[in-house]
Amino acid sequence: MKSFKSPGRHGYAVEISPFLASTVACASSQYYGIAGCGTLLVLEQREADVSLVRSFDWNDGLFDVTWSESNEHVLVTGGGDGSLQIWDTANPQGLLQVLKGHTQEVYSVDWSQTRGESLVVSGSWDHTAKVWDPERCQLVTSLQGHEGVIYSTIWSPHISACFASASGDGTLRVWDVKAGSCRLAIPAHRAEALTCDWCKYDQNVLVTGSVDCSLRVWDLRNIRNPVAQMMGHSYAIRRVKFCPLYKTVLATCSYDFTVRFWDYSKSQPLLETLEHHSEFVCGLDFNLHIPNQSAYMESVTYSNRALRSLRCGPQSSGELVLSDASTHSDE
Repeated sequence: MKSFKSPGRHGYAVEISPFLASTVACASSQYYGIAGCGTLLVLEQREADVSLVRSFDWNDGLFDVTWSESNEHVLVTGGGDGSLQIWDTANPQGLLQVLKGHTQEVYSVDWSQTRGESLVVSGSWDHTAKVWDPERCQLVTSLQGHEGVIYSTIWSPHISACFASASGDGTLRVWDVKAGSCRLAIPAHRAEALTCDWCKYDQNVLVTGSVDCSLRVWDLRNIRNPVAQMMGHSYAIRRVKFCPLYKTVLATCSYDFTVRFWDYSKSQPLLETLEHHSEFVCGLDFNLHIPNQSAYMESVTYSNRALRSLRCGPQSSGELVLSDASTHSDE
């Protein structure tokens, strides 16, 4: 298993490049994001380790990061000062533009994956979600409706100009950017909802994770009850992501220091629990680029040991198996 240490920085989010299999971006902050500056770390996975390629500092904490879907060098981060930063890793100065509009911390950013649509959505502690045109560096629209902090904003991979958000008010909301309105509000949890994600194979299926330690899978065609509810984490679920290869498989990371894999179609949905971190685990991502394996997952933690590389893939039976990257054969 490969890892990378970032002394003096605490990781909040990790994203693998959609263009380069070995390139990983990590948003980090000093002093747990309470004070001090933030740093965007650009890392490269090598055969034996993970090395730092570039680092760019910001004058406040950085809480999330997303890669451009049209330029392999460009990223967007969300900052504690309420701004979004656009970075160019090929530029020695790094910073290209600063987008201002939020009045409190930006806790979530996501770049649309819909073909021909270049938009970034941000979610903030100011209870608003904002949509930006990163090429023109302009605000497209500001959306209100949540009654609490917005922790997660994720574009639909299926429907253009549509994103979901999870909030401290316990709701999952689905937004139509063209109409400038919330199309659906689901009372997903009785506690704060910290994270959400779309299924990559079904435009109607989303998952939420909460402070109540539960995962809930929702079908937008029938929101009265969740399709599935999963328990297992002992503290709040900070982030959830659907696996891009298996319709019903997903991964979570939590303040209980663990990363867990689930299959919500099974009667016993918990597939594996990984206990490699020594602090809150705040971010994770899957990688489809690595040859001879199905998926690759990175996780980032609050502690100075910022990055862990873990591997998951199918057996010949089609079942999902999990192992450390350091012990799994590439054959």
